[in-house]
Amino acid sequence: MMTTSSILGQLDASADQGTFPDLNNGYVHPVDVRLHLFGDATRWALLVELLGYNPREGSLADVLHVYGNCLTGGRPGYGTFLDRVDNMAEIDPEGDEVYAGGAPVIVDGTALTVAADAGTPLQDVFRLLVPEHRELLLADETELRAEILADLPALLRLDEWNQPEELWDVPPGTHETFRLLAEVLNSGDASRYRPTLPPNTHWAHWPEAGTL
Repeated sequence: MMTTSSILGQLDASADQGTFPDLNNGYVHPVDVRLHLFGDATRWALLVELLGYNPREGSLADVLHVYGNCLTGGRPGYGTFLDRVDNMAEIDPEGDEVYAGGAPVIVDGTALTVAADAGTPLQDVFRLLVPEHRELLLADETELRAEILADLPALLRLDEWNQPEELWDVPPGTHETFRLLAEVLNSGDASRYRPTLPPNTHWAHWPEAGTL
């Protein structure tokens, strides 16, 4: 049976396993986020996108974290890693983690001009793309629906929210945001999401992320 406690239990289990979305990841510079709720009377799914630049991997990836009782494959936690930049070797040919300058950033075959000088850290270059090209960088409907049953209705989409800063101290099951989201999923009523905590998912709130 779908209950708020069963939903939160799945999220807490993911946090215990180290697979819950972590904006304070020391290996990834956060660039953008998005959260999606889907559900009906018996089925639910929660998808979180963390778009980030990983210097060690040399990639800008939109990492999908997937939860629910109707996932199309795999276990709750990490879903698909969507590699976004087609020409990393051109914009950072030496692997110095800075923009070489001159070349556009090619995302899914689309060349995006970036207003950045040579030598700009790549995470700053990618962040500059977000205001105008957010929809191209984040997952489209096809990419999202690949993770869940195709007929599941959409309930709510968030472009910002309050995220626990230390998951080992504040697991999602005890945090206001995810308790409210569990209520939305269990009831099917998006109006139950009435947060009191200010959003903190913008990358500027996580200065230590990506610095290891």
